[in-house]
Amino acid sequence: MQFRCFFILLLVCSPVFFAQQKITIEDIYGGVFQPQGMEEFQSLKKNNQYTVLNYETDSPRIQIDLYDFASLKKVATLFDTKNYSRLPRIESYSFDPSERLILLATNVVPIYRYSFTADYFIYDLDKKELTRLVDTPIQEPTFSPDGRKIAFAKGNNLYLYDIASKATIALTNDGKKNEIINGICDWVYEEEFAFVKAFDWSADSEKIAYIRFDESQVPEFSMSVFANGLYPSIETIKYPKAGEKNALVSLHIYDVQTKETQKVNLDHYTDFYIPRIKWTNDAHVLSAKILNRHQNNLDLLFVNAKSGGTKVVLNETNKKYIDFVDNDNLTFLKDNQFIWTSEKDGFNHIYLYDKTGKLIRQITKGNWEVTQFYGLDEKNQNIYYESVENGTINRDVYRIGLDGGKKTRLSKNTGTNKATFSPDYNFYINSFSSFNQPTVYSLNDAKTGKELQIIENNEDLKLRLKAYDLPTKEFFTLKTVQNVELNAWMIKPNDFDASKKYPVLMYQYSGPGSQQVKNDWKTYDDYWFMMLAQQGYIVACVDGRGTGFKGEAFKKVTYTQLGKYELEDQMEAAKVLGAYPYIDANRIGIFGWSFGGFMASNAILKGNSIFKLAIAVAPVTNWRFYDTIYTERYMQTPQENPTGYDDNSPINFADQLKGNYLLIHGSSDDNVHVQNSMLMMESLIQANKPFDSQIYPDKNHGIYGGNTRIHLYHKMTNFIKERL
Repeated sequence: MQFRCFFILLLVCSPVFFAQQKITIEDIYGGVFQPQGMEEFQSLKKNNQYTVLNYETDSPRIQIDLYDFASLKKVATLFDTKNYSRLPRIESYSFDPSERLILLATNVVPIYRYSFTADYFIYDLDKKELTRLVDTPIQEPTFSPDGRKIAFAKGNNLYLYDIASKATIALTNDGKKNEIINGICDWVYEEEFAFVKAFDWSADSEKIAYIRFDESQVPEFSMSVFANGLYPSIETIKYPKAGEKNALVSLHIYDVQTKETQKVNLDHYTDFYIPRIKWTNDAHVLSAKILNRHQNNLDLLFVNAKSGGTKVVLNETNKKYIDFVDNDNLTFLKDNQFIWTSEKDGFNHIYLYDKTGKLIRQITKGNWEVTQFYGLDEKNQNIYYESVENGTINRDVYRIGLDGGKKTRLSKNTGTNKATFSPDYNFYINSFSSFNQPTVYSLNDAKTGKELQIIENNEDLKLRLKAYDLPTKEFFTLKTVQNVELNAWMIKPNDFDASKKYPVLMYQYSGPGSQQVKNDWKTYDDYWFMMLAQQGYIVACVDGRGTGFKGEAFKKVTYTQLGKYELEDQMEAAKVLGAYPYIDANRIGIFGWSFGGFMASNAILKGNSIFKLAIAVAPVTNWRFYDTIYTERYMQTPQENPTGYDDNSPINFADQLKGNYLLIHGSSDDNVHVQNSMLMMESLIQANKPFDSQIYPDKNHGIYGGNTRIHLYHKMTNFIKERL
């Protein structure tokens, strides 16, 4: 199993230590607190080795280095940019099946959340030759299983490159922007089903299956791009909002030898999604997941590539919705038995089915959730996974037999553990962190979990942080008047005095299946919260109903009423906190981004007697403005559930504003459109309510680039200091 981890490796100069240094926003976003990591870590399949992308700290030199799993010793440097001084910076890489060819990505240009174009080069390890794949930027180049060809996308079409002859042919020719896309997801699939590459090679390299998107009838959304020109340009994308038309999707199989394409007959489905395709170990059988528009009925379809026939081998239904992305695990054994994860018993667990779709057994059981399936050691009949068995705010690595027996907890430390296994499943590299411990990378024995050797422990960062005497994060559970127990944390000033009254900033996201109360290393926001604590504020966070990893019932209670129960819990949590003797109940603020911004907006409106201040960054203000896949999964369509939309959209309650409200948005947000904030502003204006706002020109949903984050966090800090 190959598992790719992305970490930032950043040199931080040793600072001069002073007693109780104060955190600054410039420090946070200047990289002072950045931990060391393993850049572009990849576990190889052909041997017991792994590779890492290593950067020279004082030069532009980049190396792809090979290491031995058992000893952690460097075996070789596979590629070194010192020999290719004109090669642009390498940002990622991948291997062909023989692991003798490396595909290097350079000049990466982001498109949306996951998608990008790049210039690609092929490096032959045996011949020591570097060849550019094609002369233009492309998307998602993928080696065939026999290593002879590469399929890729360009300009909404699919192409095939022959490595030996260097010849390229087109598989499709009808691709056109905002009309037809072949083999690459449209915007809403990428954002909500979390994938880009909508094509896959058969095991014998003879066929390529792909999804075709006809988005010609999907409504368009246009954004002005200001840049530095005399006139703004207009960027137009196809964006299906709740209740509107989706792209029409179809499934196709291209035959490499005959150069013919057959369309798979899916006529018995209407208004459906194809959120995944994957060839089975049988080169003639393709699997496809077919999901209805309400996302409460999922078929696992087997397609016979010879006859074109289809068969539903597994059907799963849910009274509310199927949480597809979080439970997207489909692994085929050699005989085409398959492993599947599902919430069907109320918690996410692992199941084993035979090749006809008959259930063999449920492998994991209990009132806890599997959070990641790592892989199957078929030789020793062991499954490796991650779960919350040791508390929902923690993550641990486990081994269990394919028969459901001999379950073993491999990770030993309490916090967040994640694993990457060697090809033979004898070893794994564990990354462990907690709020008080920056990430430690170690080599571990896969049978016992025993730590064999430390790779990186970030002791330099821990030493550097001692100068700041940082406040800690206290984890606890909070019970509301509805008798609901919620996970929470609190950060207090280091000079906390229980006889004093402190203002509180509550932070939350609150979206379905999310989690902000978790025991892992500090985020950028954590450092900001600690900075606020150094300035006399208490910061608290509560994961209310609708958030994840506590079972299906807790998560799906918000179905058809996004914002109702989530807001109740934030309001009740604020009341509980306000009753603490050291908290000033008249000085409670709330902050959130995206769904969290939606929640912060509702809090200052419907909770105007509780919250004095709210900061909403890139908020949804009316669910009618958001996309089909996400919104309808939880809300059905506006036509079916108008009150669910209207009763919980802050845009409809502007006249209830009493406190201090800061509304922030990027003008080029392709995800939550700036339309949300503009119309929220208009509602507030017509209600004659004073508010503060900030628009960041040409910035997307992340609102970053240059000094943007520094400006943004200074803006929010000053607002809190002046108004809370």
